[in-house]
Order: sequence, then structure tokens, then C-alpha cells
Amino acid sequence: MKQRSSAKHIFDDHDRLLISLLRKDGRAPVSKLAEIMGVSRGTVQTRLDRLLESGALLGFTARVRDDYESDQIRAIMMIEVMGKNTSQVIRRMRGLPELTMMHTTSGKWDLIAEITVASLQDFDRVLREVRLIDGVMNSETSILLSSV
Repeated sequence: MKQRSSAKHIFDDHDRLLISLLRKDGRAPVSKLAEIMGVSRGTVQTRLDRLLESGALLGFTARVRDDYESDQIRAIMMIEVMGKNTSQVIRRMRGLPELTMMHTTSGKWDLIAEITVASLQDFDRVLREVRLIDGVMNSETSILLSSV
């Protein structure tokens, strides 16, 4: 496994365009990306390699419409962390696969976690697990009913 560079990659216009194209279609062939960008296939491949190596681009993934799996329960959990325990809390929360995304925030809540589960029993269990993490002081959770 390659070690990532510690230097922060600075995006230029080609990098931004490449990332934009990959966000639309992460499976697009390098030759197609090169054609759209008006550069050589080698240029695109070199940029992809550099973005991945630096850690600026974490990888490629499939995106599924939020409403595609209607049997899932989705929620947003706002979390207040005690003192300077945020890093410790984040490490523990990363171990919960039902937390599909986490964000640090400013204001009353320190963290926001997006939760996706298959049942109310799973939902209850995840809430309990998060609330039992050392450093979690308070939380408020809202189930997402529909996207508008």
C-alpha cells in the first residue's frame, strides 16, 4: 500500500474540472475524461494518480439515490461533546457502520452524524451506542421523513 504524501495538494483548474467530472460519473473512462477536458489520457492519469497519492481524492464510490431504498430509516443526530474529547468521540463513532457521514460544526452542536438503519430496533441501538461513548454529553436526533 502506498503511503500518502503529507503535503496538501493545491488544486488548479484542471484538478477542479477532473473532480467535477468524477463526481458526476466516478466510472468514466480516463479516455473520456481526457476528451472532455481537452488533454491527453496520460495527463488525466497522472493527475488522478497525484490526487489519490496526496490524499486529496480518497477514492471512487457508487452513489445511490436517498429514496431508492424506502425500507431504510435515515436520521440526523446532533452531538455535544464534553471538553476536548472530539477526536476520541469521532474515532469511536467511525466504528459504527450505521453512521454514514459525520461532520464537525460550529454553534451549539459539535458533531452531526447521518444515520442509516433498517429498523427502529437498529435505530434505537445506534442512538444508545453513540450516547454511551465517553465524551458525548448531549444529543438530539431527527428522523428524515422525506426529501423535498
